[in-house]
Amino acid sequence: MTHDVAEPAEAQVEPDEPPQAPEAPLLAAPAEGLPPVTETADTLAADVQRFAAGSGPVALDTERAGGHRYSQRAYLVQARRRGAGTILIDPIACPELAGLAEAVADAEWVLHAASQDLPSLAEVGMTPTLLFDTELAARLLDRPKVGLASLMETELGVRLAKEHSAVDWSRRPIPTDWLTYAALDVELLLELRDILAAELVDTGKDEWARQEFAALVNAPAPAPRREPWRRTSGLHKVRGARRLALVRALWEERDRIAAERDITPTRILPDAAIVQAAQAGPVTADELGTLPGFRGRAKRARGRGELRRWAEVLRVAAALPDSKLPSVAAQYDGPPPARAWADRDPVAAARLSAARAALGETAAASSVPVENLLLPDTLRRLLWEPPDDSSPAGVAERLRGLGAREWQVNLVAETLATVLAEPVPSVVTGE
Repeated sequence: MTHDVAEPAEAQVEPDEPPQAPEAPLLAAPAEGLPPVTETADTLAADVQRFAAGSGPVALDTERAGGHRYSQRAYLVQARRRGAGTILIDPIACPELAGLAEAVADAEWVLHAASQDLPSLAEVGMTPTLLFDTELAARLLDRPKVGLASLMETELGVRLAKEHSAVDWSRRPIPTDWLTYAALDVELLLELRDILAAELVDTGKDEWARQEFAALVNAPAPAPRREPWRRTSGLHKVRGARRLALVRALWEERDRIAAERDITPTRILPDAAIVQAAQAGPVTADELGTLPGFRGRAKRARGRGELRRWAEVLRVAAALPDSKLPSVAAQYDGPPPARAWADRDPVAAARLSAARAALGETAAASSVPVENLLLPDTLRRLLWEPPDDSSPAGVAERLRGLGAREWQVNLVAETLATVLAEPVPSVVTGE
C-alpha cells in the first residue's frame, strides 16, 4: 500500500548554521482514495457486510462540533479495518449504527483519546467490548507528546494536517477537504497501534494497558456536575452570595437557551458578559446595553428584546430571599481543590505534599506520568479522609474502592501507607 505524501521543499541552510532535520512528509490523501460518505441504509448495510468480512482490529474516530453546538453528538464517524478499507458515516442520516457494532463486536476497537469519542459512539449504538487507546498507551510509555499528530510523526514519520480540528462538523454537505482530514485520522491508526502495543510488551506495561483499557470500556456514565455554573470563567471576581445568584441565574438561562437552540452556550452570551452583569448588579435593559459584553447585542436585530430578557433574569435573581442564595463557598462532591487545603485542613495539606513528592519518585522510577500512576482526584479523596486502616493492605483496599487499577495499587499502596504513618510536622500542627 502506498500513500500520497507531499514531499517537503528542500530547506536552505546558512553555511554557518547547523543543518536542521528534514520535516516529515505530509500525509495528504488516503491510499485508496477518499471514500464517499455513507448516508443511506443500503450503503450502510454494504459497509457492515464489508467490515464483518475484514480482519483484525477496527480503527474508529468521530468528529463533533463542540465549539459550535450544545450537544456532543457525533456528526461524522470514521472507521477502518484491514481487508475492508475506510468508511465515513454520516450519523445524522444514519443515526443507528448498532449493526456495525455487532459486526465487529469481537474485534479490538482502536481509538485515540477514547474517552472523548466513546460517549458519542454510544449515542449511535456503538459500545466496544475490547479497546486499545493509542493516546493512553503513549502516556503509559511516557511519551513527551501524545497528540495523534505528534505520534504519527515520531512513530511513523508522517505529518497530519490538523487545520480542520475545530470546524463546525454539523455543516452539510461536509466539504471534501474536511472529509480528507477525517479519513486520514484513521488511515494509519492501526499501524500506530501495532507499534505502541509491541513496546508495551517490551517494557512490561502491556498488563497495565489492558487494565486501563478495560476501565474505559466499563466506566459508568459520569454523574451530572454539581453546581456547573461555578465553572464560569472569571467567577473569582464576583463577591457575595447575592451577586453569585446573578451569575447562577444568567448561566442557567443561557444554558436553557443553548440546549433549546443546540448552540454552544458561549456563543449566546460569553462568560465575561455574565461576570460583568453580576458585578454591575440588577440593572435595566438600557443600563445592561452599556456594559462591554452586551454592547454588540444591543445593536443586533432583536437586541432590545434580548437585553430585556437578561435584565429580567437579573431582577428576579436579585429578589431571591436569603435562603435561596447560593453558598459563597463552593459545594464539592469530593474534597475541595488542593489549593484550599492549607486553610481548611493543614494536616491534610501536609499529607498531600508528602504524597505528591513520594509518588513523583515512584512515577520517575516506573517511567510513567504521575497523573497516570494515580489520578489526582483519587489521591485527594484518599488523603482528605484517610482509611481507618492505614496499613498497605488497608490503603490498597481503599484505592480499589476509589477505582484505582490493580497495577496502580501494586505500585503506590505501600508508599502511600508510609506517608500516612509519618508524624505530621510540628510546624503544621502548631505544637
